[in-house]
Amino acid sequence: MNILIKVNKKLSLLALFMLLTVTAFAQNTVVQGTVRDAKTKETLPYVSIAVVGASQGVNTDMNGHYKITVNGTYTQLQASYVGYRTVMKNILPGREQTIDIVMGNDAKLLTEVVVKGGKKKKYTNKNNPAVELIRKVIANKDKNRSEAYDFTQYKQYEKMFFSLSNLSDKFKNRKMFRNYQFLFQEQDSTAIGGKNLLPMYMEEKLSDNFYRKDPESKKQVVTAHKQVKFDENFIDNEGLQQYFNRMYQDIEIYDNNISLLSNQILSPIANSAPAFYKFFITDTLKDQSPQLVELSFTPRNTTDMLFEGRLYVTLDGNYAVENAVLTVNKNINLNFVRKMMATLSFEKNPDGRYHLSGSDLKMDFGINKNKGGGIFGQRTVTIQDFTVNQPLPKTTYEGSAVVFAKDAEEKSDMFWQSNRLDTLSIQQRDIYKNIDSLQTIPSFKRTMDLITLFIAGYKNFGPFEVGPVNTFYSFNPVEGFRLRLGGRTTTALSERYYFETYGAYGFKDEKFKYFLSATYSLNNKSIYRFPQNYIRASFQHDTKIPGQELQFVQESSFLLSFKRGNNDMWLYNDIFRLDYVHEFRNHFSYNLGFKTWSQSPAGALYFQNTVNGQPNNIRTLKTTELSLQLRYAPYEKFYQGKLYRTPIPDKYPIFTLQYNQGVKDLFGGDYNYQSITANITKRFYWSQFGYTDIGLEGNNIFGQAPFPLLDIHRANQSYAFQFQSYNLMNFLEFVSDHYAAINIDHSFNGFIFNKVPLLKKLKWREVIDFKSLWGGIRNENNPALNPQLYNFPISTETGAPITYSLNNGPYMEGSVGISNIFKILRVDYVKRFSYLDHPGIAKNGVRFFVKFDF
Repeated sequence: MNILIKVNKKLSLLALFMLLTVTAFAQNTVVQGTVRDAKTKETLPYVSIAVVGASQGVNTDMNGHYKITVNGTYTQLQASYVGYRTVMKNILPGREQTIDIVMGNDAKLLTEVVVKGGKKKKYTNKNNPAVELIRKVIANKDKNRSEAYDFTQYKQYEKMFFSLSNLSDKFKNRKMFRNYQFLFQEQDSTAIGGKNLLPMYMEEKLSDNFYRKDPESKKQVVTAHKQVKFDENFIDNEGLQQYFNRMYQDIEIYDNNISLLSNQILSPIANSAPAFYKFFITDTLKDQSPQLVELSFTPRNTTDMLFEGRLYVTLDGNYAVENAVLTVNKNINLNFVRKMMATLSFEKNPDGRYHLSGSDLKMDFGINKNKGGGIFGQRTVTIQDFTVNQPLPKTTYEGSAVVFAKDAEEKSDMFWQSNRLDTLSIQQRDIYKNIDSLQTIPSFKRTMDLITLFIAGYKNFGPFEVGPVNTFYSFNPVEGFRLRLGGRTTTALSERYYFETYGAYGFKDEKFKYFLSATYSLNNKSIYRFPQNYIRASFQHDTKIPGQELQFVQESSFLLSFKRGNNDMWLYNDIFRLDYVHEFRNHFSYNLGFKTWSQSPAGALYFQNTVNGQPNNIRTLKTTELSLQLRYAPYEKFYQGKLYRTPIPDKYPIFTLQYNQGVKDLFGGDYNYQSITANITKRFYWSQFGYTDIGLEGNNIFGQAPFPLLDIHRANQSYAFQFQSYNLMNFLEFVSDHYAAINIDHSFNGFIFNKVPLLKKLKWREVIDFKSLWGGIRNENNPALNPQLYNFPISTETGAPITYSLNNGPYMEGSVGISNIFKILRVDYVKRFSYLDHPGIAKNGVRFFVKFDF
């Protein structure tokens, strides 16, 4: 019995030993950490991480993080990256551990890359294995898109962060910041943005995203949103958000063109990429599963709108992009961009294909590309819980493309801490409260006040602001020297009631002019915030050039006072308006209007008809009009300024339909008529060949009306180039009761100049413009056939006609020009092609336009 007990004990100990041994061998070894550059301390994306002796391997993500799990008693970890020395680290088998890795440049390898002997071999696509590989990537890109699935859904976290960058120590130590040094962020001087950063803006967004292939639908439900808020008297927070989101759009590597800032840049895997890029195989990562090829690319012409960087392509038959690094060449014809880097990472789906799991886009802007302060911006996107082909109820995919949950703006700090899919740095975490503190500094408020006065033209006094300053002084032939002073109330007075006024005096005609308006907001929002919903009543007694409905400028602006040719036919107007404006989140809107309008000729203009064969002068034309405007601008983005909305150009069309009804005898109206106007505008992108803005417009007036109530076509006698006006047409030169028009403006984005050795250094861009107007006047509205109608004006000096119809063919003009001069100026040489026999016209001329563009 004792012998059996001893044997059993030995067997039990042996079994326990074997069990422990097996358990030890079966236990997972988990290693994670971050890989950084030894000099810059910046994280390194897509570094190859492998356990020595094991078959598993991973790449670091876009933030330099990695995590690898292996079975076995392996003791060494290897990190390798092109241009860096390979690093070996000891690991403890069977344990979870964090090992951060610092990698230094491989000077020997860099020397071997830069110093080459012998004749440089000419690059060619023919028999080039790199080009053959990229063609396989292009051939397979449709199946590698997320849109290749019937259904997808995922959670997404976005973080956008902006700072004043590359700030000097002198700026940092200014008096206004003496007690606020905690606002600044310090980093390695070689990092994007430089040593000193002053965080100024932060936005976070958490959303659920859904896609359906047939019928195609994309929908984003924003469950949480947080944004730095500036004083609304200085900055349109919602417009700022839209502007930044337009600049930092999602980078879709599988699209032919990638939107960056206000441009579209050819993707390195576009169908035509081999014609514009050079490709090189620079590494093969065999430690990966699947194996990856590092495919580097660079523009054939470094000034073109192209990327440079690296793609990591799988060799598993999918030829998918697993990681990507995109930058731009320093010579690119892209304004104000000092540095740019975008990193994309993709994760494997159960079917072996890949989906985007994260992106990181960093850009540093500055007026001077080499030195001085600038702006650093970064947008990171993290995607989790990506599922495919799991259809949801139809209602999930219906409705607006972007929907905000009712409580999206009200999430607590605890919610964000628990639900962020990424981490925040200390500076990012504190930016919300820091900016609130910054806005209390008197010197900062004074600075913002001056910037608002300079850019927007208004000086804020709390509940009332005075402006716009560019209208304080102007001059014209009727009023002579004109002074004007006005302003409006702000939200500091009321969120519902708004009042606006101005007074003006002309020293030549010795008449006072004025304007009064009162607005009531129906949605308890500022009337300057989208979506608008308000009622407005206004009265204006002022001068006006017939037919001039200028957009984005004030007619009494000082700069528009300078005009070519005769400009002495004006109107005195008394206009009472009642408007109801209602906008919807899907960017559909309507405007119901009521207007009574008294027009009296001024200057050399006169209203005259024929009664019993004798000329009869009319002192006043009275009109009562009802109107309805419908407008639809899908996905429209804009910045709401003090005076008007500045549109952020995009590829989506804008549709407008306007109906006007003149009512005779209502409040003294003299005529019955109906008018219908339709307008469509759209921007078309042509990749490397630039973009085209096209506008189509048509109108028809029903009924009989004198020429002041017909369409007096928009002319331009200033020296500024106007996109919506005819730049060589005289005021009052053409009127119509039906017309069709087309405006075409194309920018080549430097595509031609970039190829010219001397010109490409100037970063100029070529532009062309063409406008054509077809129209006419029916017999019933022709004063030559109907004496009771107002005669077309003639020159009081020469007796020559001033106003014409378009019955003899279309009016046409075109221009060629150069934009991006000093990065802000466009100069066009404009030529007129028709109606050249009209007296007093300009057959050609030079026009100027100031615009900031990227």
